[in-house]
Amino acid sequence: MYGTDVQVVSISVDEEKDKVKWLKMIKDEQLGGLQLFASGWGDFAKYYKITGIPRFMVFDRQGKVVTIDSPRPSNPELKQLLEKVLATK
Repeated sequence: MYGTDVQVVSISVDEEKDKVKWLKMIKDEQLGGLQLFASGWGDFAKYYKITGIPRFMVFDRQGKVVTIDSPRPSNPELKQLLEKVLATK
C-alpha cells in the first residue's frame, strides 16, 4: 500500500530483559515501519485486551480504533479494510 496514508506501527510487549534480543531481531529481519517497545504486559496490553501475540490492530487517521482484531497482513481482507478506512474522510 505504498503511496497511501498508511503507517505500520509495531509495538513489542516483550519484557525489559528481552529488549536487546528484540532490537537484534529488528535489525536482522530488516523490519520496517515504526518500532515501539512497551516493556512488558502492562497497561497497553491490558487496555487493548492483548492476551497473545501477534495482535494486529487498525486505527483511523484520528487515532480512533477501527478494530483491535485485524486480519493478518498476509490476509487479503486487511487490504480491503485499509482501503475502506482510507476512503473515509
